[in-house]
Amino acid sequence: MISGEGESQGQVGELTAESAGAVLREACEASGLDSSGAELVRLGSHAVYRLGPAPVIVRIARDPGSLEEMERAVRVSRWLESEDFPATRVLGGVPQPSVVGGRVVTFWESAQEREEYATVEELADLLRRLHWLEEPETLGLPYFDPVAKLWKGLRALDGVAEDDREFLEERAGKLAKEYDRLDFVLPFGLIHGDANIGNVLRHRDGHAIMIDLDDFTLAPREWDLIQTAMFYDRFGWHTRSEYEAFVYHYGFDLMNWPGYPVLADLRELMMVVWLGQQVSASTKSAEEFARRVTTLRTIGSRRDWRPF
Repeated sequence: MISGEGESQGQVGELTAESAGAVLREACEASGLDSSGAELVRLGSHAVYRLGPAPVIVRIARDPGSLEEMERAVRVSRWLESEDFPATRVLGGVPQPSVVGGRVVTFWESAQEREEYATVEELADLLRRLHWLEEPETLGLPYFDPVAKLWKGLRALDGVAEDDREFLEERAGKLAKEYDRLDFVLPFGLIHGDANIGNVLRHRDGHAIMIDLDDFTLAPREWDLIQTAMFYDRFGWHTRSEYEAFVYHYGFDLMNWPGYPVLADLRELMMVVWLGQQVSASTKSAEEFARRVTTLRTIGSRRDWRPF
């Protein structure tokens, strides 16, 4: 079901709990699902809802221009299912994706009734298995260009002070040059693109599954290891024993690679810029964005950064 197809990004407006709720109700009604009692799980790049009466997750994309990306995510999910790979599954019997009120909506099977994260060891096992798969050309996976993605995010900054914008742009330009000089050592190929412990959930039958398939691309595999390394090394979100277990299960320690600091700086900047796109709509995001920019300016510790 496609409605609101002609609306431009500027006409759609900000994604809030209220606007997302209206889209949820219309999308569920058109798909024959009951939205009463739906729980808003998170509001970030997507508004994510868990339906009350049925084991279904509904994702409403913040970016109105993400239709092609979400079509690809649906293809990836169906391909992973054909490979018997443990990942989130699209809901059957419902057109995927749909556009409602200018927003891209997808429906997924719920892993379980509550959110339970798996372990870093299971994340490593899933990544190792994923990286052995050979993706078909029919998936239409793009090549990952982190610099282009970073500049797109910088252009989307909203409500950010001009001196902060200039500082971030200058840092992006410097890191772009350093990134071009990196010598990657792992094979180039399929990556999850946002591989971290927050995207590996415990299924109701006990096994771990990957979720959030939007960022599947072709890239150096180091990109799928960088967040776990950073979360341990820079932010303290993982313990030493957890990181060592991750390295043991995957079979490679990214922190021993000479390019690690540059890749970490670039991924870190992408995290800051992503928050900067939400400062005008969220006080919590604005406070965290300010904290992170100050840290970058002063070369301070990242240990007080808060997960989002």
